[in-house]
Amino acid sequence: MGESISEGTIINWLVAEGDSFEEGETLLEVATDKVDNEIPAPAAGRVIKILHGAKEVIAVGQTIALISLEPTQHSEEKSTPTAKKTPKDLAKKKKKIAAPIQSNQIKANSNTFISPLVLSIAKEHHISFEELARIPATGHEGRLRKSDVFAYLNDGRPFQFTQPTAVDPTAYHIPQLKFDKGTGTVVKMDRMRQMIADHMVYSKHTSPHVTAYVEADLTELVLWRTQHKEAFQKKYGQKLTFTPLFVEAVAKAIADFPNINASVDGENIIVKQDINIGMATALPSGNLIVPVVKNADTKNLKTLATDVNALVQKARNNALTGDDIKGSTFTISNVGTFGSVMGTPIINQPEVAILAFGIIKKRAEVLTTEKGDEIAIRSMMYLSLSFDHRVVDGFLGGSFVKRVADYLEKFDPKRTI
Repeated sequence: MGESISEGTIINWLVAEGDSFEEGETLLEVATDKVDNEIPAPAAGRVIKILHGAKEVIAVGQTIALISLEPTQHSEEKSTPTAKKTPKDLAKKKKKIAAPIQSNQIKANSNTFISPLVLSIAKEHHISFEELARIPATGHEGRLRKSDVFAYLNDGRPFQFTQPTAVDPTAYHIPQLKFDKGTGTVVKMDRMRQMIADHMVYSKHTSPHVTAYVEADLTELVLWRTQHKEAFQKKYGQKLTFTPLFVEAVAKAIADFPNINASVDGENIIVKQDINIGMATALPSGNLIVPVVKNADTKNLKTLATDVNALVQKARNNALTGDDIKGSTFTISNVGTFGSVMGTPIINQPEVAILAFGIIKKRAEVLTTEKGDEIAIRSMMYLSLSFDHRVVDGFLGGSFVKRVADYLEKFDPKRTI
């Protein structure tokens, strides 16, 4: 799991005690850091006993189950016919289909999870996702197994030519386009990058993203930090960056609008009691990870600065533990550190919103004073909040991000450290 990983959480077992499995079949899913790992079977066998169940946190090296890797009768029965069948045999079986099967005659699988092993077999035999959904599944909780696919192939792929009874003219169909991807150096994604990609696609597919923007005048805050950062480090031994100040403002705004601090569970909205702020942080590899400042609303600026600096340093040294990246209820991303004016961040599931801070830039602004309108040099920043429009409407999203900006703009310049 990696040198810095000391524990993992079992997400779900895909097999039960007594079940037989085949080599490469996914046995369980384990979460470590922000990566969900699928644990494949090293060989064909059978589950003897499961020692730890879903949602249990397990130390690396701890036994989680007892399995027998001796080939079982089940796996032999499933695999032997496959070896004997040839493409010619399969073609003969296909000819037995008298007419295309209508889709209303076939019940689709309710479990949409497809393991990498099954997916690779499907690609090899040019089986579409729609066809996969029609294959009878015998795995745990309706999961499609490798043996199910091979049995389906041996039966001549009866659902290969499945046709719908009617075509919805309003339905969107993905165009089968062929792009010229060009030539160049091919760099294979590491597992973490693949998981990030999967999570981002899942987030965009799951949550209808809407982004609201506001502008904040950070002049007083910037001046205060410039005047006190050396004294702050001398007194507490901690660097005073903008991040703890941002976390402080976000925590206050969440307390004012608690419904933004939530997650979605089916038809239920879970409003979190704790305010745990995740910080999107770049790793040395270039990948992103989200360490979490726990109970941010209960901590003073010194403690927030200490926690932020410690988490950032751990991230740079690849020393984050499982606890450092668990429990986030709301995420922020400081895209201004890259020089970006603003960003449109993707929600960190299963949260319902994420806030991006742009670069702090000086520019001329028109201010209304007692003397009338005046032009002054101010330190300005854009804030952009992406939110899940299933549960967060424009009023809540806009009000929240405006409240964060208000807390930053009304920073007390007489504040002591």
